[in-house]
Amino acid sequence: MGCFPIFGFQTLLGVALASLVRGNHLLAAAGTWISNPITDVPMIWINYQMGSLLLGPGKGWPGGAILHHETLSRLGWDFAARLLLGSTVVGVVAATVSGLLCLRWLERRQRAS
Repeated sequence: MGCFPIFGFQTLLGVALASLVRGNHLLAAAGTWISNPITDVPMIWINYQMGSLLLGPGKGWPGGAILHHETLSRLGWDFAARLLLGSTVVGVVAATVSGLLCLRWLERRQRAS
């Protein structure tokens, strides 16, 4: 959920998703904090590029160093579809890779004990 551009609701959605899969609420909340004022613009750009790769080019990246909620809402569905699809793909890949790395680390740690 931390990859989605739904600022303010990421933590709530992460905890709700953790509840559905009987996951750890604290870790789910902390996992959403990957997006913050420092990482927002690069993360939104990467997610948009991924969505554009999958859906084809849209109207284009709006440019500018800072994207405000008002700017995003004015760009419409063309931009939003690419951003949301890209966010989903990047989030699923990041969660899978980090989950597998953590599982591998835990297995090695358990064998070492």
